[in-house]
Amino acid sequence: MSLVENYVENVENSASIQQPCYKLKARKIKDNNFFVESGISMNLNNEKKIFITKTRDNAIIPSRGTEGSAGLDLYAAAVETITIKPGQPVKVPTGIAIDLQDKNLVALIFARSGLGVKHGITLSNGVGVIDSDYRGEIFVGLCNVGNTAYEVQPGDRIAQMIIMPVPSFTLVEKEKLSETERGVGGFGSTGK
Repeated sequence: MSLVENYVENVENSASIQQPCYKLKARKIKDNNFFVESGISMNLNNEKKIFITKTRDNAIIPSRGTEGSAGLDLYAAAVETITIKPGQPVKVPTGIAIDLQDKNLVALIFARSGLGVKHGITLSNGVGVIDSDYRGEIFVGLCNVGNTAYEVQPGDRIAQMIIMPVPSFTLVEKEKLSETERGVGGFGSTGK
């Protein structure tokens, strides 16, 4: 049973989702479809399915570290140890390819906080973007911003993947944008 199924009150036109740290209001749109005020549409009957295939024999299927983890851990599918020297970027194979089954989804690759904080191992491109129509093997670009070499062993957790919705929209060119209190202020304009 999902979090929403546990906490949604089946009221004709509205429902409330409650957790100790937050409260979300939701309203019923169709049978068992709820729109949460944050803009996420959920279908309580159908869990989304993401298809995955191994592209290498030593690949490990991504998994969540805990029940509450947002990201799926990605594992190195290298055949031998990869040494990342300070300042060096490397491409690490994961041995997997995915089919998101929906053009309105994207897989985002983020660094693992422990690798970044403890060893200076971050993503070389900030955040990896796996588009819904990409079917090739997922590689993770890692970079060593630390002072000492770091070794990635086959099977090590190297990054995390989060599946997110991609809203559809149309860009409309305008000569002037609406005014705001902040205006064009950026790069620390709101303070330290």
